[in-house]
Amino acid sequence: MDRVLIKLYVPILEKTYDVWLPTYKKIYNIIPMIVKAINELNGNCYRPKSMPLLYDRITAEEYDINLSVKESSIRSGTEIILI
Repeated sequence: MDRVLIKLYVPILEKTYDVWLPTYKKIYNIIPMIVKAINELNGNCYRPKSMPLLYDRITAEEYDINLSVKESSIRSGTEIILI
């Protein structure tokens, strides 16, 4: 499988999104794509001052941005927080 479906929660907007992530990309490449998509969906109202990070919503562990999605513990159905 070359992508996974995750639930992404954005606390500052108090919204949850279903997002497909490519498994071969590094997390540091995926975060800007997620931010861009959230901006497009919300009329450009989400503008973080620095690159946000991804956390597991259940364990609160930060995902290593140097890993690809496949190398991380992210799987289909994972709940992730963007902070």
